[in-house]
Amino acid sequence: MTDWRLGTSSWSEPAWVGPFYPPGTPAGLFLPLYAARYRAVEADVTYYRLPSERLVRGWREKLPEDFRLCAKFPRSVVHGGSGASPDPGRILDHPEALADAQRFIAAMAELGGRAGPLLLQFPYFNQRAFAGPGPFLERLERLLEALPPGPSLAVEVRNKAWIGPELLALLRRRGVALALVDLAYLPHPDEWPARLGGDPEALLSARFVYARLIGDRQRTEAAAERFDRTVLDQGPRLERWAALLARLAPGVDEVYAFANNHYAGYAPDTIDALARGLKL
Repeated sequence: MTDWRLGTSSWSEPAWVGPFYPPGTPAGLFLPLYAARYRAVEADVTYYRLPSERLVRGWREKLPEDFRLCAKFPRSVVHGGSGASPDPGRILDHPEALADAQRFIAAMAELGGRAGPLLLQFPYFNQRAFAGPGPFLERLERLLEALPPGPSLAVEVRNKAWIGPELLALLRRRGVALALVDLAYLPHPDEWPARLGGDPEALLSARFVYARLIGDRQRTEAAAERFDRTVLDQGPRLERWAALLARLAPGVDEVYAFANNHYAGYAPDTIDALARGLKL
């Protein structure tokens, strides 16, 4: 039977005090209170700062055994530094990126059995970064070969033309999941199989599904001063998500799905609506 693990992208939103966390809740109690409601979370903070082993042990101590904490690889690995534009010369197989990737995996191992998949979230790459998918895929495969065994991995690409057989073949060889992402400038993931022969199961490249409901940051921020309520109706898109995930679930052991505040204004409402659509 498929194990469903739905949650949100981060647990640390201050605006959730009141609608989600009890009034007056200190930030140090957010994670255990979150884990009492959901079975998984995606840590966004690791994208911006390489976590220490001490920090990750602190997370583990606040989580029940059946919980899974997923996390993003640092931007030094997937973006190539802190600049606004990605630096292709420093992405993936650069010695600094590889060292950070290895340190990141070592730190996240402190979660033990509470560790969920780790996400390589890549930005959109223009032709100045990579002339096409070929050079990117070569570099990605070199990184995957160099990483220590152990953690489950997912890869997110934001160049829609790259979501095709070559990428899926690489990921399948490594048992890495293709992250299914709902982002403003990408087609809904239920349209992706059209590039792969039409069968939704062609999206599967690992024993788990990793879905991310991100949305349109600019549109949501224009409609919401705080992320404490739903401001956009994403009902039709969520129905499509539920249908796609229900179709994919029998072919995997686990399904992870995370909602961002930018999807509709308030991530807990979004993921709860998805769970209802899935009849979970």
